[in-house]
Formats: sequence, C-alpha cells, structure tokens
Amino acid sequence: MVILRPTQKLRNLLPTTNAEALASETALGDWYVNRMVVDRRPLLLFVSSIALLPLLVPARDVRSIPDRLPELVGAALRRLRIAPHLIAAELAAMMPVATAPTRDRSVLGVLVDTAKSVPFHLDVGLWDETTLPFVEAKLARTPWRCSGRAENVVFPDQATPRLLEEKWGAR
Repeated sequence: MVILRPTQKLRNLLPTTNAEALASETALGDWYVNRMVVDRRPLLLFVSSIALLPLLVPARDVRSIPDRLPELVGAALRRLRIAPHLIAAELAAMMPVATAPTRDRSVLGVLVDTAKSVPFHLDVGLWDETTLPFVEAKLARTPWRCSGRAENVVFPDQATPRLLEEKWGAR
C-alpha cells in the first residue's frame, strides 16, 4: 500500500480513505501532490517522501490520480533506467493507493520549493507535455536537506535507485 497525500487545494477533489495512521509499504514512501499553474496551464507536482523524487504531469482528470499513481511512478522510474524487477516490486507494493492529509512539513517545503523552480525550466509558450520529463530530470538532480551533515543530503536521482535496491534487490 502507498499513501497519497494531497495538499489542501486537492484534498476535496480526491476520494478520501482513512489512512492517517498507516504507513506506505514502498521504498519511496508516501507521495505528496500539489496543483500548480505554469504558463496558464495546470500541472500536478508529486514528490516522494523519502527519495524526494519529483513527478510533473498535466492536471487532467484529477479524481483518477489514485488509480494512475502507479503508472506515473513506473514511467518516471523507467526514465531513470531503474532495473525492471525493482520497478515491478515497487509498483506491486503501491497497491492499493490510499489518500490521507499531509503530515510532513519538510516534504511540503520540498514540494513548495520545487513548484517555485518549475517555471524557470519552462519557457513561456515554448513547452508542451513532452517537455515535462526533461524538467523532472533536472529537478531530480536538485540536492535537498543541505543544511545538515553531508551524508544527509538527498539527491533524488541518486537516492531513488539506492532505496529501491535496498528494499527490493534481495528478493
């Protein structure tokens, strides 16, 4: 099971489940999601709670996000060239998808900061849906939690394969 944690503005659009006390069973943790607008086009920004991996998709059919989340994550992991058996294990662990309120302010901060940086990667009027994976790749190279010790810094593009291998590699 994985928990999808929408921000306040999306919470009313998604089906709710009582998963507040539960924890995700995946290597990447809970997924936080927020809606944003760039160049007058609505987008959804997802961030995993452990790897801080960003996903950026057009904001269409928002109510179906829980059903589409594994597909979106799988596509992002394939773009990162993660081994197919690790992707399959992560996606299997993502079923079912439950929704619950946000609870980690640190991840919310990453979500907000990432949303602020997205417009700088998209030239006004010169981008479309095919551009979004390239922006994701740039965002995944952004270091997070840099104010502490060097070993605590998280680079999402490096943390994601490591976390997947640690959780699902021996199986």
